[in-house]
Amino acid sequence: MKRTLTMLFWFGVMFAHFVGIMAAAYALGGLVEGVLPGGSRLTNLAILMVAVVMGIASLLTVAERKWSSLMQNRIGPNRARINLPIIKDSPLVGIPHFLADGMKMLFKEDFLPATANKLLYNLGPMLAFAPVFALFAVVPAGPSVSVFGKHVDMVVATPDFGILYVFAIASLAVYGTSLAGWASNNKFALLGGVRAASQMISYEVALGLSLVGLMMAFSTVQLPAFVGNVANELGLGNAASGQARYLWEARVGSFDIGIPAWGFLLQPLGFFLFFAAAFAETKRAPFDTPEGESEIIGYFVEYSGMKFGLFMISEFVEIVVLSGLIVVLFFGGYHLPFGGEWLSNLAVMKEHGWLYGTILGTVFWAKVMFFVWLQLAIRWTFPRFRYDQIQTLGWKILLPIGLFNVFATGALVLWDPSLQALAIFGLLQIGVLLALTMSSALKSEEGHGHGHGHDAHGHGHDAHGHAAHADTHSGAHSGAAAASH
Repeated sequence: MKRTLTMLFWFGVMFAHFVGIMAAAYALGGLVEGVLPGGSRLTNLAILMVAVVMGIASLLTVAERKWSSLMQNRIGPNRARINLPIIKDSPLVGIPHFLADGMKMLFKEDFLPATANKLLYNLGPMLAFAPVFALFAVVPAGPSVSVFGKHVDMVVATPDFGILYVFAIASLAVYGTSLAGWASNNKFALLGGVRAASQMISYEVALGLSLVGLMMAFSTVQLPAFVGNVANELGLGNAASGQARYLWEARVGSFDIGIPAWGFLLQPLGFFLFFAAAFAETKRAPFDTPEGESEIIGYFVEYSGMKFGLFMISEFVEIVVLSGLIVVLFFGGYHLPFGGEWLSNLAVMKEHGWLYGTILGTVFWAKVMFFVWLQLAIRWTFPRFRYDQIQTLGWKILLPIGLFNVFATGALVLWDPSLQALAIFGLLQIGVLLALTMSSALKSEEGHGHGHGHDAHGHGHDAHGHAAHADTHSGAHSGAAAASH
């Protein structure tokens, strides 16, 4: 009970921080726009990417250890303390461990192998971290609103080729892992680099195919267009678009409800393909064969100090970026599943655009944190896959399913441009997946029950066996005693 209350308290603190951060981002953006047109993009760069994404990624180094300890019924990190009068006896939820890790990486000796290629060796961590960090630049974290009479977008960049930018920049991370393994001049590091490169390249194919159906459904590659706007959203549009519109709609007075055109409902197979492929791209368990500790083949085995820290923090940044992309592409971005038009039509929202943006921006980060939690739960639930199983999944399972999804989506979009037929097909897919999951769970429970039955018989045989063994020993002792007499 105490742990549950502690978690609820910190969740409340986290959401309060998101509310404050989004309010500050909109207010600061409006002020800067009054002085420098377009300057809100620079403030978004500082707040969204540097403060929020890097802040979450850094704290995830502690959150992951705390979450694993909760799943394994352990206490988790609690030894590091801050020697101040009021808090010196408090573990502060393990946060001092995060500070200690940062200090250790900053001041630890920077080791350079004697036979390494110095230029490429130093370039590896940069190429592993920078592309991942740059991906969030095109992720819209809130609606475009008017603040202090100025137009403020809650995104760093809106290129016309949005999703193609994601594919292009994400593919650059392969060079970081490959260079790290090769430039270290270490055979184990080289093996890890080769494994990482082949795994990432194989899953990039499935990653690209998983989003083709979504592009056909919404006829765009721009991430803000995927998210869309509700009808009359603060004067920005006359009709709902993207995932903000309803496939089937009803009204309860002025309150709007219905089934929204979220990517997950239109493309459930695309979502699972994207999530599996992108998770494999992060090289975290169960896809962590490139750096499996039990095999000592990590591609950054020769790195120390802050260079190692860049490889480590890039994985946690990938968790946040992947969660943001999933929310934008498949779960409506910053939009609510219902009541979006009602909220935007409230007089207080029209008068104070920053308040509307703060509410929806907090909704966006709440969705992101859910998928962050989901990735941590998967990380500590599944064991590591064998390398051949990973390649089989990428080439023989995800790739054919992705091709089928593209052809089926294309046919349904041509047949019914309203996307209702595609949504019905998607709901059928979700039903089939749920049925398969439930049937597998029931079979597992039945097998578990039969297993207990066999164990019971087995224990009975063991008991007889032990008894016979004991009799044999007693007979042997009796015989030895008789012989001695």
